[in-house]
Amino acid sequence: MTIVVGYLPSPQGEAALDQAIIEAQRAQARLVVVNSSKGDALVDDRLIDAREFHLLEEQLTSAGLDFWIERSTQGRDAADEILRVAQAQRAQLIVIGLRKRSTVGKFIMGSTAQRILMQSGCPVLSVKAGNAW
Repeated sequence: MTIVVGYLPSPQGEAALDQAIIEAQRAQARLVVVNSSKGDALVDDRLIDAREFHLLEEQLTSAGLDFWIERSTQGRDAADEILRVAQAQRAQLIVIGLRKRSTVGKFIMGSTAQRILMQSGCPVLSVKAGNAW
């Protein structure tokens, strides 16, 4: 079994990662962490740097997980990349973090979470960061 988690270094990304670790431990599943960006900025806070990558590796190793970290700047948006990895890995679950957005914000910018929920071929677990209410 494989679980895919969309990860950004943010409260929502941390909440998704924490829940994905719990789900992977519970199911004794492989965890694939997807950290992606279109690569359209010189400084991109969506991508983890080498130090953050190492810390993430340590966290997943100490959780006793079989894991893979996928960092990508292939020009795809996050939804496309998460869905691509989930399909390639034949994932049984995708875990994503949610953030609050206004109706106008969703209309203008689209919603990564909505696209993943609508287009995924497997169940999607969405979580909010601790203070999201």
